[in-house]
Amino acid sequence: MSTFEHALNHESVPARSTRSVTRHAPTIARCLLGTVFFVFGLNGFLNFIPPPPADAMPQGAAAFGGALLHTGYLFQLLKGTEVLAGALLLANRFVPLALAVLAPIVINIFAFHAFLAPSGLVIAALVLALELYLAWAYRAAFQPMLDSRAKSA
Repeated sequence: MSTFEHALNHESVPARSTRSVTRHAPTIARCLLGTVFFVFGLNGFLNFIPPPPADAMPQGAAAFGGALLHTGYLFQLLKGTEVLAGALLLANRFVPLALAVLAPIVINIFAFHAFLAPSGLVIAALVLALELYLAWAYRAAFQPMLDSRAKSA
């Protein structure tokens, strides 16, 4: 192998590995976000992750969580939606639909931690970043929703 061929092969390795990471990034992000929502959604029904002590939670956060529980349906609807959308992301089925359904939930999670429970803001920001990245990665699927003058079928 000549010096030129060796240099050519050596220079192409980083480019190939960069493309590989870029190619797999949406899959990794989709699986991470799907796991978060599937696990925490199931936890809403099965309670396998111990909740924080009641005195450790800020008063506004506790009141908000209590209000969701006391409606009698909203907490279960929210957690059921999280499980279903998380499962769709993990199964790589109806991903744009799952992202659209999760978008208001993600915004609420971020706002909850930004205004009521700042201790979880880093995780909430990570979930928001994953949602935004995946929305960008699947932007072609969202394009028809963004038409200013959509036509009916």
